[in-house]
Amino acid sequence: YAPIIKKLLDTLDRSKVHGIMHCSGGAQTKALHFIENLHVVKDNLFPVPPLFSLIHRESKTDYKEMYKVFNMGHRMEVYLSQEDAQTVIDISKSFNVDAQIVGRVEAHTGKKVTIKSEFGEFVYEG
Repeated sequence: YAPIIKKLLDTLDRSKVHGIMHCSGGAQTKALHFIENLHVVKDNLFPVPPLFSLIHRESKTDYKEMYKVFNMGHRMEVYLSQEDAQTVIDISKSFNVDAQIVGRVEAHTGKKVTIKSEFGEFVYEG
């Protein structure tokens, strides 16, 4: 991802980038470590690769826990305004890496992440 991030930071005014996060070591709930009084809603995630369905089936781990432990095929997040999102998507695609808007951030009292996926809706609070 380094070339994508470099081009992103060279293209956009850095003050417009509110955060960049690799979804390892905390997976889809990692944002809880970095937010205050915000609710991160992820309701348009990429399809989950078959590997994670295999892990779910063989380990009998429920999907709420899976989203806390595994990235579920969703690896990098860039937090910025919706107006700048297409620029980041275009940069990513120029490196043959799929990108899309996966959700939004809302004002909230406390820390909250909501995952809305093909496997259900999961709420995490920190």
